[in-house]
Amino acid sequence: MPSRTVLSLGGNAILPASGPGTIDEQFRVTEETMTQVLELLQTGEQVILTHGNGPIVGNILIRSEAAVDRVPPAPLHICGADSQGGIGFMIQQALHNVSVRQGIDTHVVTVITQTVVDAADPAFANPTKPIGPFYTEAEARVLERQRGWHLTEDAGRGWRRVVPSPDPIRIVEVETIRTLVEKGQVVIAAGGGGIPVAQTEGGEYHGVEAVIDKDLASVALAATVGAHRLVIVTAIDRVALHFGKPEQRDLDQMTVDEARRYLNEGHFPPGSMGPKIQGAIRFLQRGGEEVLITSPAALQTALRGRGGTRIIR
Repeated sequence: MPSRTVLSLGGNAILPASGPGTIDEQFRVTEETMTQVLELLQTGEQVILTHGNGPIVGNILIRSEAAVDRVPPAPLHICGADSQGGIGFMIQQALHNVSVRQGIDTHVVTVITQTVVDAADPAFANPTKPIGPFYTEAEARVLERQRGWHLTEDAGRGWRRVVPSPDPIRIVEVETIRTLVEKGQVVIAAGGGGIPVAQTEGGEYHGVEAVIDKDLASVALAATVGAHRLVIVTAIDRVALHFGKPEQRDLDQMTVDEARRYLNEGHFPPGSMGPKIQGAIRFLQRGGEEVLITSPAALQTALRGRGGTRIIR
């Protein structure tokens, strides 16, 4: 069987690092990333692309709230589905266009993806993920009463809604994704961690108000489709110990045991590198061969074995 990689794209692989973040800028940045993905495809690798959706889903929520007097507000899981479609379309078109310029026939498809979570997950009792616009405290109190939201003060910038971030259990559309990949398609899936859904005893799914970590969802997908490698594209070229301090030490490679030890020592905070390292450990424990963490700019060099941080068993 051809080698199979799940490539998890962070926001900086889609959105410009600075600037207004217009659609034209997003397409430009995405095309730069897809040029490197195309090089990977030319090696014969089967590729599944996943991606984050922040701050894009936040912008969708802001638009929804701004028009609340004219259009009924959309629930969070519908906003997540909207972001999957929009970002998936952009990646899909960008990869097609860079393929055409190089005379390569590439078939790309986006699968709107649901991710099953446990309705009894403890995260639902402790919402922590901030989303959407900022409000005054008075507005926050009204929203708490009217909509049952949880809102919290955010570093002096105002009040924001916080939602649960439950652990992903499985990807609903995994067999469809597997079939498409085996037929030679490049599949874009599990965007933004997937649309969080809970399953009833009768087998039906329904959307829940939550946000799923996209790297943990990528692990759930990668482990199920038999990927040998997970590539996490983020803001830094390499993972580091003592990040941002004078004694910072970049890591070329670490084992699962080392990754777990560094995580327990507090080198990888929950709000940044922590979930990526947790995801890497989980993927390797489920049979994956390696995890590569690097930046968009260093992606191709890292794929050639001359950059990034590799985590192995």
